[in-house]
Formats: sequence, C-alpha cells, structure tokens
Amino acid sequence: MYAHLRSVVKPRSGLSSSLCRRWINVKTLTTPNENALKYISTDGEMLQDRGASSIEIKNTDESLINHSKIAQRIFLQCPGVESLMIGDNFLTVNKDSMVHWNQITPKVIELLTQYLASGETAVSDEFHTVRENSDVGYDVSVPTFELTEEDEEISDMIDELIQTRIRPAIQDDGGDIQYRAYDPKTGTVYLKLQGACKSCSSSEDTLKYGIESMLKHYVEEVQNVVQMLDPEEEVALKEFDKLEQKLQSKNV
Repeated sequence: MYAHLRSVVKPRSGLSSSLCRRWINVKTLTTPNENALKYISTDGEMLQDRGASSIEIKNTDESLINHSKIAQRIFLQCPGVESLMIGDNFLTVNKDSMVHWNQITPKVIELLTQYLASGETAVSDEFHTVRENSDVGYDVSVPTFELTEEDEEISDMIDELIQTRIRPAIQDDGGDIQYRAYDPKTGTVYLKLQGACKSCSSSEDTLKYGIESMLKHYVEEVQNVVQMLDPEEEVALKEFDKLEQKLQSKNV
C-alpha cells in the first residue's frame, strides 16, 4: 500500500543545527478509483486550517491554478494529471486513464515534499475570492428551497450526519463531499462528490447504497439523494450516454 516514501529536511529557524532537522514523509494510498491516488503527509498539512473544506482544482481551471503554486508545479511537470484535491493532510491526484502512475507519482512526491519543506500555503489569500467570483468548481444552478423552522432543523441534522459520519469515510478514500441543499417537498438531498469519489466507477453505489441509506436511516424525511455535477461533467456524461447508445445500436 505504501509504495513510495520520501523524506526531506525542513529547517526550523531559531534552532541549533542538531535540532533543525525534520523528516517529512509522504506516502501513497490506493483509492477505490484506479485513476485516483491519495498522497498523505504524516508531518504537515496541505491546508492551514484542519477540517476546512477540501479544495479541488482541475487542469482547465487557469484562474484557480494561478493562485496555487503547488497546483501550478504539478500540472506543469506531471502531464496526464486531470485534477487535484487538497485536503487538510492529504492530496488526491486524478489522472488520465491512459497514463501510468509510475509516470506521475515520483514527480508528485518530489514536488509535494518540496512544498511542505518550504512552508508555503496551498493557495493564495485571493484564491477563495477568485473561486467565489467565477463558475469554476461550482454548479451553475444549485437549487434553493424555502425552508420552515422545522425544515431548517432537518437540514441541520443532514449536514451534521454528513460532516461527522459520512465525510470522514469518504476522505479516507481520497475524496470529499459537500452538502448543497435539501428539498422538503420531495425529501431530496443534493450533494457534491469531489476527488477520487466523483469519477469512481462505484460512485453511484456509494451515493445510493451508502450515503442515501444512512441518511434515510437517521432522518426519515429523506427520500432521495442526488449528486450535483459541474457543467463539463454533465456534458461528458451526455457524450458517454450517446456513445453507449450508438454502440448498443450496432450490437457492439
């Protein structure tokens, strides 16, 4: 499981040379998605605030890439990387299916250990402002619903379950989840999967038989769970459906 280990010396100002050595270990963990690998640092955090929402950056998100030095370096020096998700103590890399991990992992580990040793932040102070002012990484039509006081309590219960029971398990697999909305009329919960989980072949099973089942068990008002997709993900899904129908019509 721990296929790669890399150590670097990180200096600490104000300490004698005999005390200023710090080993930074980066190890890799497989995920349920064969095209996603999780890189874990046991010595440093990818984000400054533990428990903060994970940051997802795609190789097409130029405005966001410009505000993350580690993303710039990985996308530039690791051809085939499609997206990154930076958690509080891990980095998930999603790659093109045609690229092998041995073409990516050594360089990612090198760049990651350099980043941790430098003390740089994962993203600039302007990153979140840039993201909020653009459609990058967000659905163009996140649903909003009028909630009564009772509905608000149900929504809070759903959010608490996701944060305390569901999110930690998904992060263990190199992914993350965002709670987007609750429709009290239909009992539908809208979620956003990130990182390794969103493109995993078993993501639908995770959504329906894992997340939906748990929410239904603890919150009887929940009837259904829907995954929110980015515009490009919707386009890709439609194109895949077209190809599948075309192949079926030709009995391939």
